[in-house]
Amino acid sequence: MYKLIQKNRLKLNNELGNSLKRKFFSPALLCEYENTLPRIRANASGRLLDVGCGSMPFKKFIQNSVTEYHGLDIERRTENVQFLGDIQDMKMIESESYDTVICLNVLEHIPNPFRATTEIYRVLKKGGKLILSVPHLARLHEEPHDYYRFTKYGLNFVLNKAGFEVLEIIPNGGFFCFLGHQFSTIFVCLFWHIPVLKNIVFFLNRYLCTELCFWFDKVVEKKKIFALGYICTAKKGLLRI
Repeated sequence: MYKLIQKNRLKLNNELGNSLKRKFFSPALLCEYENTLPRIRANASGRLLDVGCGSMPFKKFIQNSVTEYHGLDIERRTENVQFLGDIQDMKMIESESYDTVICLNVLEHIPNPFRATTEIYRVLKKGGKLILSVPHLARLHEEPHDYYRFTKYGLNFVLNKAGFEVLEIIPNGGFFCFLGHQFSTIFVCLFWHIPVLKNIVFFLNRYLCTELCFWFDKVVEKKKIFALGYICTAKKGLLRI
């Protein structure tokens, strides 16, 4: 069953691609579109670097707001990746060459997050913005390269150490979204290989799990002690601390 879920998850990712339907797959993805994407749109400008870009799911929503959109990843998961390399050593990128960097759910997979954030700081222009998301609650994934989970205090420390001025750190989802994401992954991916039925299951999951868990976290768990993750906006100052 586990292998079937894994296989169908990849199949689902390929079929949904960057369509808006993707956000209704699970409460965790709905959080990204409802909380993370608006902050990218509000802060992205000029030349943008998507670090650990994966399939660049948000590119089509913000590419008209920036002058250039470049992606960097350790492997090529989509055709439009300008740089192949390690976030901890982006030597192929000149210092102070980007106005915006986005780094979404990548830092937990990096052995040395201090080196990674220092490199991001280096490639940003003075006054440039970083929009970063990290998990707080998450199952093991992309093993063996799954190293950390972050609290808002730990994330603030890592970014301050690199020289960033942290403008905002907010919780992104909560405990219900965490549980809902596990349910959605199993429920939808068990049936994704079956025509017609997969669409019925996706529809049921959207309203009985994805949107319901998202609503519960907004209304019930307001203190967000069990935050699913955090979204941070930070700025490169004129002088490094």
